[in-house]
Amino acid sequence: MLLDDMLEYNKKFVNGKKYEPYQTNNIPNKRTVIFTCMDTRLVELLPKALNIQNGDVKMVKNAGAILRDPFDSVMKSILVAIYELKAEQVMVIGHHDCGMSHADPAAFKQSLLEKGVAEETLATLANAGVDLENEFKGFDDVEDSVRDSASVIRNHPLLPSYADVHGLVIDPETGKVDLVTNG
Repeated sequence: MLLDDMLEYNKKFVNGKKYEPYQTNNIPNKRTVIFTCMDTRLVELLPKALNIQNGDVKMVKNAGAILRDPFDSVMKSILVAIYELKAEQVMVIGHHDCGMSHADPAAFKQSLLEKGVAEETLATLANAGVDLENEFKGFDDVEDSVRDSASVIRNHPLLPSYADVHGLVIDPETGKVDLVTNG
């Protein structure tokens, strides 16, 4: 089982003190918080492409690096990174060939139903104000999506004036990063 293998590896990792090269404090060395996509191709590529080492930045991720609600958990994490952990800039980094590009909320809803979520559950969520159409809507253009997410952050009433907000797009095939908006 995968979990058992991971836990067994962890015992060896800890006992062998393999954590020592990664020890750092909780303040980002580069005073930066990065909001990016959860795509597996970016786990190692993004830090290497931007010369980010362990301890350099705070990293916040979600599907598509999409931020629509200025008071959701992503924005909370960004504000904590700035006010409590001394970050001074935010980088929104989307990527080409994102799974959220052209995401289809109707197909997602169908997948929920096929995997056992009851219609009644979806109706209860809708009655409670949860808009599945909006929650699982993707985007057509990654640059526009990055601009939109950066704008939500940049225009947040709690964002301090000294915090720059940048928008970038990375190519998951080559690691090339393009500037979309300079904060």
